[in-house]
Amino acid sequence: MSNDSNPFAPAGGGYSANVSFGGAPAAAAPAAPAAPAAPAASGAPAASGDLIRDTTTQAFTADVIQESRNQVVLVDFWAPWCGPCKQLTPIIEKAVRAAGGRVKLVKMNIDDHPQVAGQLGIQSIPAVIAFKNGQPVDGFMGAQPESKVAEFIERVAGPGDEQAAIRQALDEAQALLAQGDAETALAIFSEIIAVAPDNLAALGGAAGILADRGELDAARELLDAAPADKASDAAIVSARARLTLADQVSGLGNPAELASRLEADPKDHQARFDLAMIDNARGDRTAAADRLLAIMKADRSWNDDGARRQLLQFFEAWGMADEATLSARRKLSALLFS
Repeated sequence: MSNDSNPFAPAGGGYSANVSFGGAPAAAAPAAPAAPAAPAASGAPAASGDLIRDTTTQAFTADVIQESRNQVVLVDFWAPWCGPCKQLTPIIEKAVRAAGGRVKLVKMNIDDHPQVAGQLGIQSIPAVIAFKNGQPVDGFMGAQPESKVAEFIERVAGPGDEQAAIRQALDEAQALLAQGDAETALAIFSEIIAVAPDNLAALGGAAGILADRGELDAARELLDAAPADKASDAAIVSARARLTLADQVSGLGNPAELASRLEADPKDHQARFDLAMIDNARGDRTAAADRLLAIMKADRSWNDDGARRQLLQFFEAWGMADEATLSARRKLSALLFS
């Protein structure tokens, strides 16, 4: 996190080189009376275990600065009267335990120990700062949802072994898909779902392959397993679009007959449209897009601008970064604005 975006950086930029933790106070901050370690105040769960503990001004150097040279240490600055602090406490403690030892949590009651918070320029609580190799590297202020706290921990500590393995497997599956090996990609997505049933990228990837193969019920079952509040995720949206396309293709008829109709009457836009749908089902995205663009060029108003609307649905199913999408978008732009 840069100083410009760092909410914990003092005025003037950067962290003060004069700040000392647990030793002589910084010149800019008055010395606070030494205070013994105190139990957690009422309203804040007591810290326990090696991963979570309370600290004091005197113990800050050992608990945070020195310990952060071994692993990332999160410091939670809180106070007993702070409502958002009480909201954050169970969330961050749960996230730290779930991280499996990649981070530790040190809690500091700023009512009892105001000096360190003052030296770091903290003016609002709860405030959480991540220390690594003896230095503050990132942080956030205010109560955050569990998902955001987990993202923060992953950002400062890196993914866990299982998460890293899942990411590597997803990358491998996507690469295989790009090479046309959908069968192996599906097998990898299925393995990921077995250990992480709510992984949206794996659910969407597997459902999309099943939809392309015509296994529509199996694709729907996978998509129905995705959390309802994640329906807008790109992988889920793409898979549902591919499922919709597969439903549409199932009743289109014989492509040879459609081709004969089009050869006999080049203005048979319905035949050209149906062939575009079949091209897409066969994986020939460029041909599918070109057929729809040809309809638009000949008769933009056909079927209430149906060719353009279908092309946009293709883009959604293929993904915005797909090469076929990018190429067809350029052609569409030239057609619309030339």
